[in-house]
Amino acid sequence: MPITKGFSQLVDEANAQITTYTVAQVVARLQDPTVQLVDIRDMRELEREGTIDGAVLAPRGMLEFWVDPASPYFKPVFGDEGKEFILFCAASWRSALAAKALQDMGMTNVAHIDGGF
Repeated sequence: MPITKGFSQLVDEANAQITTYTVAQVVARLQDPTVQLVDIRDMRELEREGTIDGAVLAPRGMLEFWVDPASPYFKPVFGDEGKEFILFCAASWRSALAAKALQDMGMTNVAHIDGGF
């Protein structure tokens, strides 16, 4: 079966519907207590490259399960509606798709960083 919509189109469609911040915008908000950075990269990437201090690790493959309070994998950090969850990955493709997925789940307090880690 041929692919009718590639990853690039999916990312473009997601970016048209989500909030996107530049690295500079996020750096300016690093001390903001209403911001929670979420690193959605794989654990192996973190071991090689590190992460941002204070970021929560939520691997892309588990994100929807960790965010949903009805899931047995729910992580309470995601239940704080007073936070804006800003996702990032290596190149900003996965974070765009992840932000869109969370938005589709009903989250309004989610964004991602353009350009990646």
